[in-house]
Amino acid sequence: MRSEKNWQNILILRDRLGKDEIFLRVSMTTNILRGLEFMKKLVILERSFLAGHIASMFFGLAGLLFVIPNTEFIVSLSPIGQKVFAWSMVGGGAAYMVLGTAAVAIYAYRVFGFKAWFTFMVSAITISLSSELLGTSTGFPFGHYRYLSGLGYKIAGLVPFTIPLSWFYLGFVAYLLARSGLEQLNISKGLRLGGAIAFGSILLTSWDFVLDPAMSQANLPFWIWEQPGGFFGMPYQNFFGWLGTGIVFMTVATLLWEKNPLSLSRSQLIFPLIVYLGNLGFALVMSVGAGFWIPAFLGILVGAIPAIVFFSMVKSQSQISGKWATEDEQEFIVTEVGMKSNPDSLAVK
Repeated sequence: MRSEKNWQNILILRDRLGKDEIFLRVSMTTNILRGLEFMKKLVILERSFLAGHIASMFFGLAGLLFVIPNTEFIVSLSPIGQKVFAWSMVGGGAAYMVLGTAAVAIYAYRVFGFKAWFTFMVSAITISLSSELLGTSTGFPFGHYRYLSGLGYKIAGLVPFTIPLSWFYLGFVAYLLARSGLEQLNISKGLRLGGAIAFGSILLTSWDFVLDPAMSQANLPFWIWEQPGGFFGMPYQNFFGWLGTGIVFMTVATLLWEKNPLSLSRSQLIFPLIVYLGNLGFALVMSVGAGFWIPAFLGILVGAIPAIVFFSMVKSQSQISGKWATEDEQEFIVTEVGMKSNPDSLAVK
């Protein structure tokens, strides 16, 4: 009965609107449904990469804090277990960063569209890689250091390819949390954008100064300082190198992005918050495990608390700005809202 009634409605619409109009409306509806299905698949993929990213951090913590210090346990493993452990030590660090990059890249594309995602990613990767290559070659701007094995193929034999990826995905979520929070304040656009760059860079840098002392002095270090500094083996120069690099690529990305305010809901910021707090939590556990309590305390004070504050400042209502949504996304929003508020709106009465 329902299908017969729908067919009658189509016939009535055809008589009223004409065949061309009917074809247009059916085509638009079909495209919207296909687009929604595509977005659902992207969300599943995004969450799968995020789950893998978080799981790899847990396995990494277990290996670095419990397995490596206990050589008897490693010897007691079966041949297969020892191979798995050896692989995890060689590729685990790279896999964790690749998974994080994939998850954030899909999120950025899905929420902001290709242009915003691509411009931020290219800015972050190219500028951070330039800084890292300069730093490992000359000691500027971070200090004299060099990377060891465990983080993947080294570009120019100096910087693992995963390092600029981590700058991108941590920098993106840090910038997004800071900017989304500041958008809620009644201040000028210049202050909002400048504050997002400044606070985003601080959130990014706080992750490094918690992680760096522990990772450079672990039982299996991933990099070492050629000239150890006064902050638990890390030179204070590293703070300014990280802060400066973050400010530069976030400034470039801001100039390339649209200048209209971000209108994200709190639910849309759950993903960036999970990524940021998950990675900061990994660094905190590593720092505490190594006995570095002061970096851990500073990480909570300068990283975790501000990130949560920025998140809590954002309204819970979903309001996506048309400027930031792609044309297809705007159609999805209009369609979903219209069908939910009046599901019989397409029927002819």
